[in-house]
Amino acid sequence: MAAAGGLIVLEGVEGAGKSTQLRHLASCLERVGLPVRTVREPGGTVAGDEIRRLLLDPASHLDARAEALLFMASRAQLVADVIRPALDRGEFVIADRFFLSTYAYQVGGRGLDEQDIRRANALATGGLVPGLTLLLDLPSGAGLERAARRGAQDRIERSGSAFHARVRSAFVGFASQDWQDRHPEAGPVVLIDASGDESEVSARIVAAVARRWPETAGTMAGSNP
Repeated sequence: MAAAGGLIVLEGVEGAGKSTQLRHLASCLERVGLPVRTVREPGGTVAGDEIRRLLLDPASHLDARAEALLFMASRAQLVADVIRPALDRGEFVIADRFFLSTYAYQVGGRGLDEQDIRRANALATGGLVPGLTLLLDLPSGAGLERAARRGAQDRIERSGSAFHARVRSAFVGFASQDWQDRHPEAGPVVLIDASGDESEVSARIVAAVARRWPETAGTMAGSNP
C-alpha cells in the first residue's frame, strides 16, 4: 500500500548538509514513485522570500524578538500556501528547517523565552506536527567551516562561535526522549550522524524514514544512491 504522505523536516547547525541531503531524500522517494514537495525556511512563498532576504542580509539590524517573529511570519505563510495543501493531496513534504530551528536559534541561541516561542509557533503552524524530524548532528565548528567554503556568510552565520555552540547544544537536546515527551508539538526527532561522505549520511536518513513509514521500506530498499 502506498504511503499517505507526511511532513519530513531536516534540521541541524549551519553546514550540516541539510540542503544536500534534502535533495538526496527527495530523489530517493521520487524514484520509487512517491509524490514529493520540497520547501525551505525561511522562504517558499512570495512573502517568505522577502522575509528571507531581510533575515539573512548582513546589513539587517534586528532585535531578537523581531527576528523570531519574522521567522514565524514566513512559516505561517508557507504552511498555509504550500505545506498543508501538499499534505492534503497525500504528498511527502520535505522541509529544510522548520520550527525546531526557532527553538534552537532564538531560544537556545538568542535567549528568548521558550513559552513565548511555543505559543507563537502554535499560531504560525496551526498545530501542524511533523511526521519525522531528522536532526543532522555535526560539531558547530565543523559546520561553520563547511558553510564558510560556500562563500560569504549571511547574518545568522556571522553570529559568533559562542552563539553557534549554544545552538548546537540545543539541537542535541531535542533528540532526547525526555525533551520530545515534553514537546509533543515537535513529533518524533531522530539524531543523524552527519559526519562521513554524502552517501553514508543519505543511507542513515533513508533508513530512518523507512522505519517511520514501514510501508515505504520495501520500495526504498536499494533506491539510495
